[in-house]
Amino acid sequence: MGVLPEGSISPKAARAVRDVWRQRAHVVRQQTATVLRLHTILVRHTGGRLSAKRLRAVPLEDIERLLPEPEPSLAVPSRLAVVHGLEPQIHTVAKLVQTRLQHSPASEPLPTVEGLGTIVAQTMVLEPGAMRRFSTGGQYASSCRCGQSTTSSQGKRQGQGHVKNGHPSLVWASREAAQLALRFRPTVQRLYQRQQAKSPLMVARKAVAHPLARACSDSMRALLPFDVHNACG
Repeated sequence: MGVLPEGSISPKAARAVRDVWRQRAHVVRQQTATVLRLHTILVRHTGGRLSAKRLRAVPLEDIERLLPEPEPSLAVPSRLAVVHGLEPQIHTVAKLVQTRLQHSPASEPLPTVEGLGTIVAQTMVLEPGAMRRFSTGGQYASSCRCGQSTTSSQGKRQGQGHVKNGHPSLVWASREAAQLALRFRPTVQRLYQRQQAKSPLMVARKAVAHPLARACSDSMRALLPFDVHNACG
């Protein structure tokens, strides 16, 4: 009857791939937190900083030389072991998911978005489920928390909806896509500059993420290449 809101349950095979992908995101956060703790230890005891790439490749002998005290010199190798142990697992899951999505029609148009990486594109394909759930691109953008939730009457603001509605993974993917598009697309950069001139920084980035989310939704539903001029003018 259309009275109650409808939910969506993905097929069992799709749910399995999506759950593995979410577990990968959790492992990546753990690895990032461990690397940040290593940076904290080195800065506290040496005053110097190393990039994440150099930190993974530093030999244990150099760590003992940098940290002559026994306690921190024991803490760093144990955390490096965690980082090195998580790295192959992250790549294994990424290759598995990429293999599963090779035959997915919705994943084919997304690589046409310049700056949209593989990780963000796979998140946009796995998390929303069937794209037929979204009749318009605006509904998909609302799931990405890119739509306005303000209610008004006669030009006056009356209230605001719940700002946490939407899918957290799609929120991250849309913001990341906007940030990457700002690096590579002059059209997106001009849109961002226009928005930044009249609104705060985070509002301007959200204004960039909104048309990109709508355009990605239209590309996945219609299976058409991405057109940045239609998305951002």
